[in-house]
Amino acid sequence: MRQPLIAGNWKMNTTISEAEALVLEMKDNLNRFVGVETVLCPPYVSLANVGRLLQGSSIRLGAQNLFFEERGAFTGEISASMLEGLCQYVILGHSERRQYFKESNELVSKKMAAALKHGLKPVLCVGEVLGEYEAGRTREVVSEQVHGSLAGISDARHLTVAYEPVWAIGTGKAATGESANRTIGLIRSLIAEKYSHGVAQATRILYGGSVTSANIEEFVSQSEIDGALVGGASLKAPEFTNIVKITSQTRHV
Repeated sequence: MRQPLIAGNWKMNTTISEAEALVLEMKDNLNRFVGVETVLCPPYVSLANVGRLLQGSSIRLGAQNLFFEERGAFTGEISASMLEGLCQYVILGHSERRQYFKESNELVSKKMAAALKHGLKPVLCVGEVLGEYEAGRTREVVSEQVHGSLAGISDARHLTVAYEPVWAIGTGKAATGESANRTIGLIRSLIAEKYSHGVAQATRILYGGSVTSANIEEFVSQSEIDGALVGGASLKAPEFTNIVKITSQTRHV
């Protein structure tokens, strides 16, 4: 059985003091749930402070991005070596990075390699935009992103994938559990083709896109879906706690 994972992506929200308050509000409750791995991904400026507050807990820490170069004249960027020892996970290829910062699959694959080199566990995001979805191109787009983003990556043992249909992010319009399960099944088959059936079966694949406590059970009850990458709802301590609680109740054996 793959242990479900619920990751909270805070995006460009919370000051350092707000991040600390949010962690303190939810930490003790999150620590009580069994059978679920929980990851919090605050902005860079709060990583160290949040990390200190999470010490001794079961909650993991993740960054929202990194750059593939080790060091150099790359103003404003953060390297994998800077994150090593500071956090355990890093989100890569998020739709907002692809859309607003024009990140290509080639660039994402370089970031993947850098993360793995420094012992970070990447959460690779893939997903189609509304026009692609309406044109029936979901399978084509997702396949291209998986293949391109994993190009040159030979070891996928620490890989997590998040399927995030872009048309469902922040819109309140989530995919159905059945449709998300079907696409995530496709992603698992692509991983099996590139690596092996065993690697594919061990890889956790999450759903992301307008996840709430009202719909999380619909997703995590599906056979292929191993948790969620949660955006806006992760900024509300009671809501995020409830998402983890429902996941634990639904998936814990």
